Amino acid sequence: MNVSWALEEMASIQANKRAYAFLNTSATYQELNENATRFAAGLQSLGFQKGDHIALLLDNSPQFIVSLYGALRAGLIVVPINPAYTRNELLYILQNSDTKAVVTTDKLLPVMESMHQELPSVSQFILCTSDHPFAHKSDKLDLSISLKLKTFSELAECGNPLCRLDLCEADTAVILYTSGTTGHPKGVMLTHKNMYSNARDIAEYLSMTNSDIVITALPMFHIFCLTVMLNTPLLCGAEIIILPSFSPNEVFQAAKEHKATVFAGVPTMYSFLIQHSKAQPADFSSVRLCISGGAPMPVSLLKQFEETFYVRVSEGYGLSEASPVTCFNPLDRPRKAGSIGCSIPNVENKIVNELGEEIALGQVGELIVRGPNVMKGYYKMPEETAAVLRDGWLYTGDLACQDDEGYFYIVDRKKDLILVGGYNVYPREVEEVLYEHPGIREAAVLGVPDPDYGEAVLAFVVQYGDSLTEEEIRTYCKERLVSYKVPSSVEFLKELPKNTTGKILRRSLKKQIEKQR
Repeated sequence: MNVSWALEEMASIQANKRAYAFLNTSATYQELNENATRFAAGLQSLGFQKGDHIALLLDNSPQFIVSLYGALRAGLIVVPINPAYTRNELLYILQNSDTKAVVTTDKLLPVMESMHQELPSVSQFILCTSDHPFAHKSDKLDLSISLKLKTFSELAECGNPLCRLDLCEADTAVILYTSGTTGHPKGVMLTHKNMYSNARDIAEYLSMTNSDIVITALPMFHIFCLTVMLNTPLLCGAEIIILPSFSPNEVFQAAKEHKATVFAGVPTMYSFLIQHSKAQPADFSSVRLCISGGAPMPVSLLKQFEETFYVRVSEGYGLSEASPVTCFNPLDRPRKAGSIGCSIPNVENKIVNELGEEIALGQVGELIVRGPNVMKGYYKMPEETAAVLRDGWLYTGDLACQDDEGYFYIVDRKKDLILVGGYNVYPREVEEVLYEHPGIREAAVLGVPDPDYGEAVLAFVVQYGDSLTEEEIRTYCKERLVSYKVPSSVEFLKELPKNTTGKILRRSLKKQIEKQR
């Protein structure tokens, strides 16, 4: 089974049930399924074959869903890409992924035109616009790219029947490029089995059914949204409320208007929702579950949100290489603040030492994962694949521990561990303390070189006003942390650098430090 044909099955069960709402439009499951089939047939009519790569450079929209499911149905491998990437970032991924077709919007046409000579493998650009491709730049458009242009509607209305293919569950379905911490991003190859099994197991664990109405505000090109808020609800017949992008006001409005039952976001989103001047607990009265992932959620933020909106927040854990979810806080047992929860069905999590040996409960080691959701490998990177896939286990690079009730706790990224005079300092522990300060809105902690202790703790802080001083923050930390964990210095920023999902970019902060030194 794969998610695209699962959509067809759901359409046969509840043809007239609404699948999604987007701005002033909507579609039933039958309509969505038919659109995906027409798009798949259109791709085949252009000569694309099973195994060809197609990139999606799209924001949240119905066209993203139709392109995704249609391309998978035609046997193509989908490469979702952040449309906000720079030209160089886009060029690297499109070249490295061996993409043959690109689905994008007319606003990115100038960028595509500027690089298409460097993309000889791309034979087709498909534009999501109601106009003809030449309507905007007819006399200026390079002839060599104009011959490669089609509109989304032209492709979806080709009229040819779909040639149904036998798709193997081991076939690659998606290649997702991880943001990475150094160098170029890596292409994570996820199979049809990876994608389908993770959506199925999440639906079971979170008790998602066709009566749920979910707010999809996370970017669809990101694996968190792609699996948890797109594939999972469509797999069980739920309704998706698509927001073009995250906006606290639009989230509250959508929840109230559609009587939404599920919302998912990264910690930064929850912080913005609490801070929003028009936030009213009544706006979330229909929501039964909020999901947090993408980054560790500060305990103080989690409790504040739950107390404000009277809704449970289930924090989970995942990574692109695992499709992505491996853990969630369970719904039938207590939610433990600060924990990523327990293993979802069919997925096994384990804590090991540097030799790969399982360690005692409560001890800190590396989190490794095994299950049908674990990736096939990194595209064209066999050495990097072998480094993280060992004996059937995915080595996550995250330091974690497990309690006696099966709950896991992420301590920190293995590579972010700070060694102060031989003592381990986990950035998250210090960040939790900083987040508890009423004057601090956001915080991030890094290790910096120190001539005496090897490394020292540096804190980046975003405050609500401008009254805090470095000494006040250090004094606050001294009362709550052992001396070697206390930040040796504090830098105040107006905002912390984040990616499109709101995850704080430590590598950007590291680069900032390197420039200063």
